[in-house]
Amino acid sequence: MSDRARQRDLTQGPVAKTLFLFALPSLGVNILQSMNGSVNAVFVGQFLGEKALAATANANMTLFLLYSTMFGFAMATTILIGQAMGRRDIADVRRTLGAAIGLFGLMGVVCAALGWAFAPNILQWLATPEAAFPFALTYLRVIFLGMPFAFLGVLLTSAMRGVGDAVTPLWNTLLNVVLDAGLNPVFILGLGPIPAMGIAGSAFASVLATFLSLLVLIWQIYRQDSAIRLKGPELRWLRPDIKHVGPILAKGMPMGLSMIVMSLSALVMIGLINREGVDMAAAYGVMNQLWSYAQMPAIAVGSAVSAMAAQNIGAGNWLRLNRVAWAGIGINVIMTVSLLGLITLAIYPLAGLFLPAGSPAIALAAHINFMIGWTFVLIGISMVVSSVVRANGAVIVPFLILVLSVVVMRFGVGFWLYPQWGADAIWAAFGVSALTSALLSIAYYLHGGWRKSRMVAG
Repeated sequence: MSDRARQRDLTQGPVAKTLFLFALPSLGVNILQSMNGSVNAVFVGQFLGEKALAATANANMTLFLLYSTMFGFAMATTILIGQAMGRRDIADVRRTLGAAIGLFGLMGVVCAALGWAFAPNILQWLATPEAAFPFALTYLRVIFLGMPFAFLGVLLTSAMRGVGDAVTPLWNTLLNVVLDAGLNPVFILGLGPIPAMGIAGSAFASVLATFLSLLVLIWQIYRQDSAIRLKGPELRWLRPDIKHVGPILAKGMPMGLSMIVMSLSALVMIGLINREGVDMAAAYGVMNQLWSYAQMPAIAVGSAVSAMAAQNIGAGNWLRLNRVAWAGIGINVIMTVSLLGLITLAIYPLAGLFLPAGSPAIALAAHINFMIGWTFVLIGISMVVSSVVRANGAVIVPFLILVLSVVVMRFGVGFWLYPQWGADAIWAAFGVSALTSALLSIAYYLHGGWRKSRMVAG
């Protein structure tokens, strides 16, 4: 594929086919990132033991919340760039990216400094087990040092999707995964001239892989003469200005908070699940592993819909935007139902991969999947529809819908029915939450005033 062919004009061509082909690389990125986390966990667990593995799990909880916030700002940048690309305003594409690079770079440096200083406090707040605390502190501090590179990498890959290039981020993610997996044993064990660094080696391998893949990504952007590259006088746009940074902060914060609310809600519900005993907790943990793959189409299609919708909004192509929304829903439903069907048909052997033969948790996992597996279809619909309305800068109502569904409805039903229904109250709460989110999201798309919203103020 030529460099220019990678950069798609998402305002032209058959809607469903264009969206599907644009979403596939994003799906590949999600799969690679999941595999990377699993491979790193295997290296740490096998080479350094349970304490080190528990340490990385605790550190990763902090990093997930941090990345969730950055995801919101990156998505806001993607939408702004996509709208400018739809208007064929390349100068504004580059002004927006320049301001975002300055913002993300500054935030990365601040996070690195504060993370290093307050890492012990963060781990204490998480109640990190005493035996794992030294490992977690070392790991987290090294990872924090790589935050500037990680933030810029997230930003640039998001920006490339905004101009219609989902292929380059896929290849760059593959490079990152290969480097990370290859460097982990080298720095953990100390192969060749490299000294053994233990848990710090795992963190350093990840940071080095992120840095090297970032350099390659920047080289690719300039080699392709991408719409987001900055040269000569354009480099002055790296200094953040309020006109371009303001919308990123204002629109990005609710999107980042949405991820955090979902994560915290899940943690509270896990508290209820844990009351049902170790078998139920293990069964739910197994299903979370399997469902992570069933959720990938929604994440990939939602990301593709966001960029495609932004370009069409920028081009003023509202009729095509409506087709983008329904095509996104259709593609997501087909892919998610197919994956859930495979999981359901093979639930016993799949659960057996994680659990010992004869474990009562296997039957519990099948029951849980029967009760709430279908909700991921509704969750995917909500994600796609919300991606469309957010592409026009309407972020507050989707955030309020999320809070109502995953906090008010989920907690209300779960805690209200739990004394009578036990574990089934938890699964009912997930179902009510997903149904509420889907219905309200579709209602807002059809009848809300989101089309009057504007991404850029002034």
